Amino acid sequence: MPMLQDKVAIVTGASAGIGLATAKLFASEGAAVVVNARTGAALDKAVAAIKAAGGRARAVAGDVAEADTHEELVETALKEFGGLDIAFNNAGTVGPLKPLAAITPMEWQQVLSINLTAAFLGARSQVPAMLDRGGGSIIVTSSFVGTSVGLPGMAAYAAAKAGLMGLVKGLTADYAGHGIRANALLPGGVDTAMAGDSAQKEWAAGLHALKRIAQPEEIAQAALFLAGPMGSFVAGSALFADGGNAAVK
Repeated sequence: MPMLQDKVAIVTGASAGIGLATAKLFASEGAAVVVNARTGAALDKAVAAIKAAGGRARAVAGDVAEADTHEELVETALKEFGGLDIAFNNAGTVGPLKPLAAITPMEWQQVLSINLTAAFLGARSQVPAMLDRGGGSIIVTSSFVGTSVGLPGMAAYAAAKAGLMGLVKGLTADYAGHGIRANALLPGGVDTAMAGDSAQKEWAAGLHALKRIAQPEEIAQAALFLAGPMGSFVAGSALFADGGNAAVK
């Protein structure tokens, strides 16, 4: 039987990269997925691809930094598919690459809003729906940046990704006893647009013990572990899917 048979999932940042690969994988494992990104056209292509493969999907375009977006995602999951079991709060941004003293307060706030506050807003909307189902799985995309290493020009990103670890622990303290498992997924370098050009990807590959960066589908498999029955006793954790990056610093 598929691992997510009859489950309903929300995936943010689902128009490309890790989010798209995960939405496709969740759907192939039996879940109905509500996908989100800022651009409707890219989302429509994602939904079309999922449906063409026999899956079920709906799209909700919107900014994850806005509470209304998360309310609409949950409402769509409830109305279209009858509930909510899994939420992959994955959307994020690197932000401007500049030393801390050069970051403006507005730039700082934007990076935190998209990477950290968005996950809070998502969970805030998702938890009540999961409680109605008797539990669920909330996954956030953190990073090795900010948790095991700092990189030049990425102070805001590092602070936001480290903050997600505190959010996961708080969710676990509040809701694990009610059947909601919150965990963080920490990828290393991944072959997406966010990874930069070929020279940047080659540099990033050297940071990893495996001496390469991941494909989005590899990170999606780690998200599936946290979402599904294999991760049933995993709560409040940080799952490094980073090719040994954190281990060799």
